[in-house]
Order: sequence, then structure tokens, then C-alpha cells
Amino acid sequence: MPPAGIRNIALVAHVDHGKTTLVDAMLQFSGALADRRADVERVMDSNDQERERGITILAKAASLEWNSVRINLVDTPGHADFGGEVERALTMVDGALLLVDAAEGPLPQTRYVLSKVLAAGLRTVVVVNKVDRADARPSAVLDEIYELFLDLGATDDDIDFPVVSCVAKQGRAVAGIGMPDATDDLTALFDAILSTVPAPDGDPSAPLQALVTNLDASEYLGRLAIGRVAQGELVKGSNVALVGADPDRIVKRRLGSLMAFTGIGRADVERIGAGDLFVVSGFEEVEIGDTFADPDAPVALPRLAVDEPVLTMTFGPNTSPFAGRDGTYVTSRQVRERLEREVLGNVSIRLADTDTPDVIEVAGRGELQLAVLIESMRREGFELQVSRPEVIVRDIDGHRCEPSERGLVDIPDEHVGTVTQALAPRRGVVVDLRPGDPGRTVVTFTAPARGLIGFRSQLLTATRGTALLHTNADGWIRWAGDLPSRSGGAMIADRPGATTGYALDNLQARGQLFFGPGVDVYEGMVIGESARGDDMVVNVVREKQKTNIRTHSHDEGIKLAAAKTMTLEAAIEWIADDELVEVTPSHIRIRKRLLAEADRRRSQRRRS
Repeated sequence: MPPAGIRNIALVAHVDHGKTTLVDAMLQFSGALADRRADVERVMDSNDQERERGITILAKAASLEWNSVRINLVDTPGHADFGGEVERALTMVDGALLLVDAAEGPLPQTRYVLSKVLAAGLRTVVVVNKVDRADARPSAVLDEIYELFLDLGATDDDIDFPVVSCVAKQGRAVAGIGMPDATDDLTALFDAILSTVPAPDGDPSAPLQALVTNLDASEYLGRLAIGRVAQGELVKGSNVALVGADPDRIVKRRLGSLMAFTGIGRADVERIGAGDLFVVSGFEEVEIGDTFADPDAPVALPRLAVDEPVLTMTFGPNTSPFAGRDGTYVTSRQVRERLEREVLGNVSIRLADTDTPDVIEVAGRGELQLAVLIESMRREGFELQVSRPEVIVRDIDGHRCEPSERGLVDIPDEHVGTVTQALAPRRGVVVDLRPGDPGRTVVTFTAPARGLIGFRSQLLTATRGTALLHTNADGWIRWAGDLPSRSGGAMIADRPGATTGYALDNLQARGQLFFGPGVDVYEGMVIGESARGDDMVVNVVREKQKTNIRTHSHDEGIKLAAAKTMTLEAAIEWIADDELVEVTPSHIRIRKRLLAEADRRRSQRRRS
């Protein structure tokens, strides 16, 4: 298809503003899902964690036709932790659909993704979604969108965007601000796309240049390269050159299978021209950022550039006494190989060696991104242990600097004081306070990224689960000094065995327990949080001594409070520097780095 008959567009928005739902509606309306049931939801979120968490983690492409024009849609994540996915997705498109909730308005991730769109110089169609909400305020939200564009330094051309009001879940839209009628469909949205997003400007007759922006794998075809043809055309069976990070190492080979996106699937094609998206097999050495070029005169395109990571964690093989009980992949070599595979397909992850050969430092955008990686590994059968996240420090103009975060908290009015008090010791600064929904307040703040580790859990506990927190990167600030950690110490098992109700009953008044009775533990394993600030070594396997004396007071039933379940994210946030999270396919445990109490005492004396 010539470039004039193609439109490439990315959907960008804050988390849960309806990108994936709108993709569903667009595919359904155009007939691309004609062979699927009409009630299928979020067809683009095919990853298990995406469906469980209700967010998009990986950018994905689909294709549809409208008025004889092929529209390639790229659904991007809305969370800033997956900004690498957003950045590489934007290299594949010529325009963006910016979705904003008609009630919530622009939020932190809206600012983040829009800044990337403007930096890429893309034309934008603004979609005010969920205008059917009872608390919708589309006109005020549109004013906030204009303010956001101006705040991000948009030009007059950038601000000259069409506006579409939409109810994505019902597949209805109308041009401008308003409520779609029952007879409306998505025609207004498609018309806005065709009139706003330019056709690709690549020359089909020029020498081949095609940028690889993503990788996939097939059981039958091996590694797959996904990207966009900048100029020229890819022809099945022809010879092409693959130019990698080292321009002196060029691989020349015949093109194997060649596929294009059709609906949410892929179909074999004979050729793909300039401006269109491709899927290519036959190049096992391909990496993200490589260029397919003319074999006679290979010229590489600029490689992808993404924001640098801000958090690091260490990954290593499980070394606890329970190592090898659950997992299939338990060695340091297997953990390293899996992380190296992750780096090939994830441009925002970095690996580095540490002083310990078995331990690898992994750097990423945020806690959520690293937690998703760990969860993926445990589901694949890996056993590993990970450390507490630490921020990456930079030297800027001779000053020690750390990353800053801009956050937004939507809370009930009665908890405003709770939030401000929780932010103060974390060096947080409230920059805006405004009313939200009836009975709720929106607090905007800035704080060191280091101070927000564990803040989400504290906030949800303090507000009884009623708070909504959104954060995104906000540049670099001077080192903020020492920050408080968790308030309580760790309750540490002093011997192996199975927990007993009798022992836990005596301990529950001294802190919050993480386990109930009948759980296998080992020496050095953390079984709860002490009410005091110091660590507490306890016997959780003690049984009641049997005597021939029975009294009512001694024999009354044991009543245990519900144990606190530590999820992967909660455990990563909670641990101290001298602790690790042990992750297996079946269990998440917290342990001390040094399991024996004598070893911990010697280490403490040396530090003192």
C-alpha cells in the first residue's frame, strides 16, 4: 500500500483512562474483530499480569481499515514506569490519540506521555473519554488540557488539535465537547484521525531503511523483529543488511518470513512499503534499535534513545535453606541468562555486575516495572532473591543529586492532614490543593523518589484504602539527606520448624505477624514487624508443654488476629538494607541477608 493510504497512530493516556477499551471499540467498529465474540474486552491486553493488574505493560500494535485507509494502532502503557515502551512506540507513528478522563482530567502520567508526544513532534487528536460519567466535567477538562499543552511548551500548531467526546465502552463519539447520541458511532473519531494525522513521508523508491522497535518470539520462526519501514520496501526473499549497535558488524541475509499486522493478528505478505509496520523473522542476532538496510549501501537510522533508569535492585539466586523446593531455574547462570534476555526486549532496563559474582544489579524506571519483571520470572519457574530498591545518584554541577517525583493523591477530605503529615518526614512538598469529587480533595506534591519507596502502602493503610496515588518523574534535585524508613523492626525466627498457634499467640501482642500457624520457617526468616523500632529474635515454633495440670485459664482457646499478607510489591517496599525478598513460584518470603544471629551481631559490631 502506498504511504498516502496509511496512518500510524499511538494511543496515549494516564492509567485507566480507557486506551485499551477504545482500541477494542475501534477494532470492533471497523470489522477487524468480526470473527471474535462481541463481548471480548481488552483484546490487546493479552499478558496475564496486564489482565490481573488492569494496566497495559507492553506496547502492542493492531491494524484496521477505514475508508480504504489502513490505520495502524499502537496501544501504549499509561504508567511512567513503562515509559520505555511509550518512547519506542512513538517512533513507529506519525500522530497520537490523547485520551483524558472527562471527570479526572489530566493526571501525572497524562503530562508524562504528552511531553513525549510533543518532543517527537507528533500531531495530536484529543479524546475526552467517559463523558457519560455522572461527575463528568468535559468543558473544564478541555481547559485543563489546553493549560497542560501550554505548560509543556506546545507551539500554535500543537494546540490546534481536534477534540472528540467519547464513550469508549459503548463505542460512541461526537466531534467537539458534548454527549454522543444513541445513534452515534465512532465515525467522528475516525474522521478526526484521517484529517489530522499525516500520511508517512517515506520514499518507497529510496534505498531500504527500516527501524526495529520491538522484539517477539515464535515457537516455529524464532526471534521476530517488529518495526516500521522508514523508506524503501521490504520484499520477501530479498537480501537485506542488518546494521546493529556496532556499524562495522553488518549481517547480510535473505529475508525469511515477512508479516504485516491485520486486526490484532499478523498475516504473511510479499512486500511492505515505506511507512508501514512489519514483522520479520530469520535474524536471531537482531536487537531493538537495529536497522534493516539496503545490502549494497547499508545506512543505519538513529538508534532509539530512552530516559535513563532511576532505581536499582540486586537480583541473585535463592540461597535460603528452602532453595530448590519450588523452582525449575535456581542457578545464578539461569537468572543471569533470563535477565540478559529481558534487556534485549526492554530498552529501559540496564544490567551491571556487582562485587559478588552471583549477584546482578538491575536498574529500571520504578518499583512497578521491577516488580512486574520479578513476577514474570517467578511465574516462569525461577527462584531468586532481590534487595530493597535504591535510587541512582548523579553528580550535576558538582552537587550530589537524586531523582524527584511529582505525585497526585485523591483522598477523602478528612485524610488531607494524614497525607501532609506522612509527606513531611519524606521531604515532600505540597504544591497544590484543590477540591475533587464531592467530599474528596486532590493533593499535588513533589518529593525525592527515595522518600516515596513504601509510601503507597503507608498511604493506603492510613486512609483505609480510600486514597488514589499517581506519580511520575520530575527531574533531579539536590540530595535530600537521611530519610525515615519503616517504623518497626523485624521479628526474626531463631530456629527452623513449623509455626505454632501457641507461639504466635504470645507474639501477636508484640507486633504484626506475616504468617499463621503451620508455616515452615528457617533461622533468619522474617515472620512479622515488631511494634518497637529494633529487630526482635523470636521462637515461633514453640509448643505448649504438656503437664498433668489443667485449669480453665491455661486451656482457653487461642485467638489469632489475621496475619498481614505480604505481596511482592509490599515486601520490596518494606524490607531494610540488611534484608532480602526470597521469591519462588509458590512463596514470597522476607529474610535477613545474614541468617545466623551470631553473624548479624558480628557484622553489627564491625559497622559500629
